[in-house]
Amino acid sequence: MKKSILILTLTILISTSITFAQKSLFDGKSLAGWHSDVPAKDKDPNIKPSFIIRDGMLVSLGDPRGHLITDAIYQNYRLEVEYRFAGKPGNCGVLVHASTPRALYGMFPKSLEVQMQHQDAGDFWCIEEDITVPDMEARRGPKDTWGVNGNKARRIKNLTDGTEKPLGEWNTMVIECYKNNVKVWVNGVLVNEGTNCTVDKGQIALQAEGSEVEFKKLMLKPIKKLSK
Repeated sequence: MKKSILILTLTILISTSITFAQKSLFDGKSLAGWHSDVPAKDKDPNIKPSFIIRDGMLVSLGDPRGHLITDAIYQNYRLEVEYRFAGKPGNCGVLVHASTPRALYGMFPKSLEVQMQHQDAGDFWCIEEDITVPDMEARRGPKDTWGVNGNKARRIKNLTDGTEKPLGEWNTMVIECYKNNVKVWVNGVLVNEGTNCTVDKGQIALQAEGSEVEFKKLMLKPIKKLSK
């Protein structure tokens, strides 16, 4: 009897630990915990939504352009995203450490973008924030062109191409943010890694940037140390 109680107690403790160790940012039926920022709504509040729930998935319709942003601020975490382009492959992104809305071009929040654009998944785009990677000039261009706004060289190319799955199949992107370091995997392949990020916490945002994208998983797990 005592042994059974001990096993039951351990099971409950393990289950509780798992519950609190990670959480889904998407409940499968609503946009609870998120808010949208779509500049076109300023002029037309009745404009069609950019983000919807469809068949248990969170869908970015691509237009009107804008962002879906978490209400909460996060720090030191591992975010696992499962996504696919619903129609023609195109552009989208996950923004980490987001803060000031519409900081760039009256559209993009201050952040570091992890690119999801077809064939460029894992690129970094600096949006009023910056990050350092190895072989910086080879991947970003001449140093005197670097910057975080306007027409400066804000794109930092990923380490390898060819990691994305064919159109219609699900991709898994993992973004690990720990202190001022950011690592990105696409379908299990390390595609980018940066240090000395100018920010180490903020909101998480998804883009509506011209292409329809389906998301079926947005799982967040706090981390205490950088993964090897």
